[in-house]
Amino acid sequence: MPAKLIYDWLQAFCTHNMMDVVNNKKQFRFEMLLPGGEYATLDYRWLKGSMVLMHTLVPVSARGKGIGASLVKQVLDYVREQNLNIIVYCPFVAKYMKEHPDYNDLIQK
Repeated sequence: MPAKLIYDWLQAFCTHNMMDVVNNKKQFRFEMLLPGGEYATLDYRWLKGSMVLMHTLVPVSARGKGIGASLVKQVLDYVREQNLNIIVYCPFVAKYMKEHPDYNDLIQK
């Protein structure tokens, strides 16, 4: 693999892993601002004190780069820090949690 491709891949990997996720409480979604001004988002609602993770959206131009996984990880870490429970409706979050069972304790019982 040419050095330029490796450099570009590493830069993209490091950039999205360092992007902050913001909880936009007014719109009930977590947002990750991407280079170029687009957002990756994870929408949520509240049900009986649990955060219901509804839908994850990553712009087409940013898909396949691990951005969705980074977003979900940061949201789940936030949920843990806030001592919240979750209900998962989003298939992407469900798949992520299946691959990372260390977050299963967050699921409302």
